[in-house]
Amino acid sequence: MTPPHLPARRRFFARSSGLIAAAALPAWAHASASPNAAAGRSLEFFHTHTHERLNLVYAVGDQFQPDSLGRLNRFLRDHYTGEVGSMDPLLFEQLHRVRALLGARMPYDVISGYRCPDTNGRLRQKGGGGVAKKSLHMEGRAIDVRLPGVPLAELRDAALSLQAGGVGFYPDSQFVHLDTGRVRRW
Repeated sequence: MTPPHLPARRRFFARSSGLIAAAALPAWAHASASPNAAAGRSLEFFHTHTHERLNLVYAVGDQFQPDSLGRLNRFLRDHYTGEVGSMDPLLFEQLHRVRALLGARMPYDVISGYRCPDTNGRLRQKGGGGVAKKSLHMEGRAIDVRLPGVPLAELRDAALSLQAGGVGFYPDSQFVHLDTGRVRRW
């Protein structure tokens, strides 16, 4: 057990030091090697805009579950227009691995999943910042989340430790952006 008096960043690294090397392996390798591989990998979400909840097994072994991927696509739809995109399943692997690294039990709070080009353009025009012209949200390759009970900086650090894509840190807006693009941070 990690002492509670350590700063959040140290607690994260103390908890995850043994998992960092394992995180470099593909997610299905973790599942296949675990005694609960048959149970599959699951995710749980609460959408902050639609107030919907979703809890499902999205993969068993090295197989993504098509019905679950369809439910995830619908859940992570553009909440402004209702348009459903096709989310990259590797994004779910990242989310699963981050949650495992952190030992988190609470559902992810979803701020934004898929965004259609019209929504992305409108958000850019509003000038709120942080909306890229060629956002990976429009390709279903990005998600903005937080994990209740986990400091935002710890969530960011866990995502960065995977080296699995882009990680954006938005402390003022209280979310972390994860994507399946090239490895980068901001």
